[in-house]
Amino acid sequence: MSLTGESSGGVALWRRVADSIEQSIADGTYARDTKLPGETEIAELHRVNRHTVRRALAALAERGLVRAERGSGTYVEAPRIAYPLRSRTRFSEIVGADGHTADGKLLNSTIEEATQDLAKRLGLKTGAPLLRIDALRTADRIPICVGTKWLDAERFPDGGKIYGKLRSTTKLLAHFGVRDYRREWTNVSASIADAADAARLDLALGRAVLITDSLDVEPDGKPLLTTRARFAAERVQFVIENS
Repeated sequence: MSLTGESSGGVALWRRVADSIEQSIADGTYARDTKLPGETEIAELHRVNRHTVRRALAALAERGLVRAERGSGTYVEAPRIAYPLRSRTRFSEIVGADGHTADGKLLNSTIEEATQDLAKRLGLKTGAPLLRIDALRTADRIPICVGTKWLDAERFPDGGKIYGKLRSTTKLLAHFGVRDYRREWTNVSASIADAADAARLDLALGRAVLITDSLDVEPDGKPLLTTRARFAAERVQFVIENS
């Protein structure tokens, strides 16, 4: 076993270990969310020391191929879905274009009064009735984001029930005669998932979520709906595109 783990044949040993693990991920030996063998087992397999193994795993983590969970071990990461933020942002289209099957699930729908901020976004009066829709979006049945949408309740009566049947915002709007709409703006931030979102997204407590606050409008610029979505940060990669 190597005592230094620094080089062999001109190639750093940690890189050889990293390359070997990456190949095993690529050929399916280690599938998504598979727990990798422990450091000692990997070290014995490659005849290197544990310091070399740690460096190899750190390099793989930096590239998004694996993730370390404290007290549990190291797991294979699924490739992140490239998620463009652009004037036409449709979850089903984006996920489908990446070769995945998109779906949605209604979590809850209620009628609530518009706060000052929501009313301003939607061009309504403070206190106006809003339809609130909470939904989970998935790709190949893997939870990707939890979204909360607000729409004018008077314009979209029974919108929650209709979304529950159609499981698509685009189809919901089409049901009410809205054939096209565009993204007016999107603000992006990040946070730690709260307990409810972590459970819905199947994330360990303490994992990060990417948050988008956005406004969608009709072609003539009339406000249509506003959304606050929480994405599992380890499953998507936002791509900012110019309009």
